[in-house]
Amino acid sequence: MATDQPHVFDLDPASMQAWCAARGLPKFSAAQILDWVYAKGVGDPTAMTNLSKAARAALTDGMTFVRGRPLRHQVATDGTQKILMGWPDEGELLPMAEPSRQTECVMIPSEDRRTACISSQVGCPVGCRFCASGIGGLDGNLTAGQIVEQVWHLSRLEGVGRISNIVFMGMGEPLANYNAVIAAIRTLHAEWGFGISARKITVSTVGLPAAIRKFCSFELPVTLALSLHAPFDDLRREIIPWAEYSTIAELLEACQEWFDRTGREITLEYILLGRVNDRPEHAHELARLARTLRANVNLIRYNEVQGMPYERPSSEDVLGFQEILRTKGVNVHIRASRGRDIAAACGQLRHESMRRDQSAA
Repeated sequence: MATDQPHVFDLDPASMQAWCAARGLPKFSAAQILDWVYAKGVGDPTAMTNLSKAARAALTDGMTFVRGRPLRHQVATDGTQKILMGWPDEGELLPMAEPSRQTECVMIPSEDRRTACISSQVGCPVGCRFCASGIGGLDGNLTAGQIVEQVWHLSRLEGVGRISNIVFMGMGEPLANYNAVIAAIRTLHAEWGFGISARKITVSTVGLPAAIRKFCSFELPVTLALSLHAPFDDLRREIIPWAEYSTIAELLEACQEWFDRTGREITLEYILLGRVNDRPEHAHELARLARTLRANVNLIRYNEVQGMPYERPSSEDVLGFQEILRTKGVNVHIRASRGRDIAAACGQLRHESMRRDQSAA
């Protein structure tokens, strides 16, 4: 059944006020509705007790609150939680059967933060050879509201509470869904929304120089992360198909412009693939590249994906790689692997779900 109802997570105070005014509801109803959704985590209009009966009826009949459905929820031994989300086709209500359009979102806890790792697209157009997200290609963009809704679902998980950090490191290439991503960031940052500091929001891109330059004009001081994953162009093209469209030099030039225009340093993300890009010669060249601009480096040990030929590097190789960068004066960290027992790496849960469904069929 088709629906033209607005999605609550797509609305800001002005558009919510306009919606209320069109239905004869008081102007202050808009702030009440947004408070129920974001501050109280309530997505059922009948539970919004300080609204009039007429307002609750109007919301029930004329607005969509939850567009996605959590299909699977897993909790790792380290406290990481992952949700496989099902989404309806564009213009459709959420079907009763399990939707084929699926994405993932992850909540990663630590002592002082609750980080939401969220998706921006259904599938991924980049097709990195080592990543499960791009298996099957791209099945469409998420709307700004669907991006925000992922954070809402994660914040309502037991024991989570307030989300403090956001990373666009789930499924999809965020800068290939530019308008929806920046609209979602504004809601995530807004006081009437989730109130998350812009400096605690990270957008990770595989590297689109023109899109990076466009992103420089975004008004909020978010963090930009470049998924580099290889220090040589020929190797990068082998593992990242989109590397055919731009060289590392072109990417770093765009990243330098980001720093010049925003004053925000770049994070270089580097997934270590056993015996592929984790050799000393790779570390020396990565150090040289990193020192050409204001950047820090995050090293990430690969999480194996069933059916893919890549292996997780040894601890000895990872520490040796880090030490080379440190001796060259690079600010480098090894990101802790989280949620390995629930396939928390990007795209893995969706990949496993699809494999099970295909086997059952």
